[in-house]
Amino acid sequence: MIESKENNFDIFIIGGGVNGAGIARDATGRGLKVCLADMGDLGGATSSSSTKLFHGGLRYLEYFEFKLVRESLKEREVLLSSMPHISWPMKFVVPYHSEMKFEPNTPVSKFLSLIMPWKKGKRPAWLIRLGLLLYDNLGQRKILSSTQTINLKSDPSGNPLKNKFTKGFEYSDCWVEDSRLVVLNARDAHDAGAKIMSYHKVLSAKKRNDGWTVEVENQNTRKKTYFNCKLLINAGGPWVENIILDTIKNNVSSRSVRLVKGSHIVTKKLFNHQKSYFLQGKDGRIVFAIPYENDYTLVGTTDVLHANIQDKPKCTSEETTYLLNFINDYFQKPVVKKDIVWSYSGVRPLFEDGAKSESAVSRDYFIEFADQNGASPILHIFGGKITTYRKLAEVVVDKASSIFPSMKKKWTSKSFLPGGDFEVGDFETIVQDVYNLHNYLDLDLVRRLVRHYGTDSYKMLANKKNINDLGRAFGHNLYGFEIDWGINKEWVTCSEDFLWRRTKLGMRLNKNMELSVNKYIQNKLRNK
Repeated sequence: MIESKENNFDIFIIGGGVNGAGIARDATGRGLKVCLADMGDLGGATSSSSTKLFHGGLRYLEYFEFKLVRESLKEREVLLSSMPHISWPMKFVVPYHSEMKFEPNTPVSKFLSLIMPWKKGKRPAWLIRLGLLLYDNLGQRKILSSTQTINLKSDPSGNPLKNKFTKGFEYSDCWVEDSRLVVLNARDAHDAGAKIMSYHKVLSAKKRNDGWTVEVENQNTRKKTYFNCKLLINAGGPWVENIILDTIKNNVSSRSVRLVKGSHIVTKKLFNHQKSYFLQGKDGRIVFAIPYENDYTLVGTTDVLHANIQDKPKCTSEETTYLLNFINDYFQKPVVKKDIVWSYSGVRPLFEDGAKSESAVSRDYFIEFADQNGASPILHIFGGKITTYRKLAEVVVDKASSIFPSMKKKWTSKSFLPGGDFEVGDFETIVQDVYNLHNYLDLDLVRRLVRHYGTDSYKMLANKKNINDLGRAFGHNLYGFEIDWGINKEWVTCSEDFLWRRTKLGMRLNKNMELSVNKYIQNKLRNK
């Protein structure tokens, strides 16, 4: 094995999901030398398959998870302020009727069954309002609106709903472009000096006198490279146990994860307003219906045990039927299978707490620091949710202070991600300014560029004087210059990376267009 100073790092991170990318960003900003490797695309698994919300977890209150809800609620506005291009406030409508029931096994439902047995598990309106009042006040809400009761007969959000829904509650959470969140964290880390490697699989990690030697294989070329680090971080998400057992081998953890699949369907637009719906089913579970990519509605999610991580998750016909039946209990116009334009599934690696059902498993995270004071320290991450990724990263890097006592102080709570250096609420101002500078562009394209790239749109369009300067046209306002940015700045290696994670243009382009995009990318990479 050939030693190289270039391959010596303070921290090596296995896993390029939101937790791994967040840790890389935080640690690099504190002056540490960081390397991150993922066997696939950045955010290519769980982190690009979420419901795409920064939220406190309203339903978690029924499980008395106050600590998790409080931390999540505090994080919403911290995150929103740092990335106002890919995250924005979103109002949620909770339609109510007297027959709504609790999920039967929650602590709250069991308690109410004891003191109010005549309700037979039905959810009283006052309790929902009380829960929302608690939701408003557990966190430090400054930007988001407070909860209000609404009349669904007069409010536009009531128009698509069945007539039995006359009363509702409206509360606030935040949307986030999850896959872009990952890549922007990785980019910020890279710009500060981190080495980021997508499509690089960690084959083994072996102890050495002063840390670890990590063997990594390029998944395209099959070339193997060795890296040395003082601290190894296992942020493998659904693969965290596989990494412990198969990659590291000589490190045993008593902790484990429960793999829970969450599936979503994307339908034709179901309503003509920008509010979302928080819907409760006959089984007590919750499903969201959210405006998506201007022309669609996102519906999800399910909670299904996923037995084998080697099986690629997919939305089954049973899950599709479940989600359709769920929303058809609420909407006047029936939604059928032919209305579905896309579906996706992801696997949540939930920290195994022994809960009886998949819905009841905690969404909190657990960090295990093994051999902390020894020669080969390693840190494993179990569980977590996208809303708490920044806090998780901060806690992880704080724990590393015993190994790196001279590292800088925490910093991410007051910083912005690339392109996010503008105030919440100024999005349309940025759109108009970019459009004024480049009025040959379609306004919808400008709005999409600012949504994806924020103020980086100015850099992307620098020296562009007319439509011909944008490069090859692929259809649906996609031009070569944007793909070039993805290749040069965001680790794009194929059409799937770009069309389904860096953007969602895959829903609009046909197969021939997608093939053209992939060919363009491969040609660019060969000539790079």
